[in-house]
Amino acid sequence: MKKASLQTIAKKMKDLDFCMMTTVDGKGVTHSRPMSNNGKVEYDGDSWFFTYEDSNKVQQIKNDHRVSLIYQTDDMLFIDCYGTATIVKDKEVLQEKWIDELEQWFPEGIDTPGICLVKVTSKRVSFWHKEEEGEYISS
Repeated sequence: MKKASLQTIAKKMKDLDFCMMTTVDGKGVTHSRPMSNNGKVEYDGDSWFFTYEDSNKVQQIKNDHRVSLIYQTDDMLFIDCYGTATIVKDKEVLQEKWIDELEQWFPEGIDTPGICLVKVTSKRVSFWHKEEEGEYISS
């Protein structure tokens, strides 16, 4: 696969919002669910997702930090981000990543009990878009 820069990946991910996040449970079974990184994000190798600390995905991440994010567009762009996830509860970071549209899921904003962020740091990002493909591997 052709080597790609982080800037190339960031440009392709500029307007992407929803992905499927895949985690691994304690029995080695994978679980996928749709997640939103709130779109219009400047991708720098990290993806951020608001969730609740008592969710299954958070428990799975605490046991096995390997995560995959799969994005797809109507224009046949496919992106696979493979990396590691950490759980972030720092109020300053929550505030920095917060957008008002999240209030429908977190009615008390960043003070909603149990709110946290899943931070996914990609080790490898692969993309396929029509006749083009590439891969970025972090150092």
